[in-house]
Amino acid sequence: MKISGFTIIKNAVKNDYPIVEAITSILPVVDEMIVSIGDSEDDTEGLIRSINSPKIKIVHSVWDPSIRSGGTILAVETNKAFEHISPDSDWAFYIQADEVVHEKYHTAIKEAALRYKDDLRVEGLLFHYTHFYGTYDYVGDSRRWYHKEVRIIRNDRKIQSFRDAQGFRVGNRKLNVKQIDAYIYHYGWVKSPQQMLQKQKNTVGFWSDQEDVNRRIQEQQVFEFSDFDSLALFEGTHPAVMQQRVKEKNWDIRIDISKKKFSFKNRVLYWFEKQTGLRLFDFKNYKII
Repeated sequence: MKISGFTIIKNAVKNDYPIVEAITSILPVVDEMIVSIGDSEDDTEGLIRSINSPKIKIVHSVWDPSIRSGGTILAVETNKAFEHISPDSDWAFYIQADEVVHEKYHTAIKEAALRYKDDLRVEGLLFHYTHFYGTYDYVGDSRRWYHKEVRIIRNDRKIQSFRDAQGFRVGNRKLNVKQIDAYIYHYGWVKSPQQMLQKQKNTVGFWSDQEDVNRRIQEQQVFEFSDFDSLALFEGTHPAVMQQRVKEKNWDIRIDISKKKFSFKNRVLYWFEKQTGLRLFDFKNYKII
């Protein structure tokens, strides 16, 4: 069995992406790691080369600034990276620049990939998600955070990244997948208020071509971590590759997690999910078989 990893990255230093941690977290699982570097304004390539792994294969890409609606450019670049996967690979493991896999899940991931390798009905493997917010201490625990997504796909060129690269499709058809016992830790909302605001200003063009939206973002003076409906304290451990970042955190954000900002409908759905573990009426970007 052969598993290839792949990711896309642009301006990793400028936007303080944990891309080194993301790549390093899956290197023990993959046989090769395709890293597609966009036309950056910093030393992103030097950062990737500092990982110093023979598994890493760097390719280069020029991002088209005209593709700015709804994050489509991210799907376009993801598909371009996928094209560099070795033809003899069975699976392709996609990791985004702010996603990290805890080492405790490596065995479960490899076992699942082997178990379903020859079952061609299975087009992808589905991961659970943990989303951190503000600091490494808080996680989103409401419906507004997607709680599952496909991150390993079969090495089949009919499969393509979908919309803003959150998931994958075959045309408009959802992938047939198997749930596996592993989590992706998403750190995209963990930065200092200053760095978080700067990242938003630098990347808003990937998501919107509306001048009023771009102008409002650029005019902001401080990022306030207040756009949430419900948070909980994180009670687990961070991946080993994240320990240095956690240790070096130099900002302090205090969030009152007792405050819940729900409509009546979402309050009921939140309560039901906490009682039963079931998320009713949830959008699924996949089909579990």
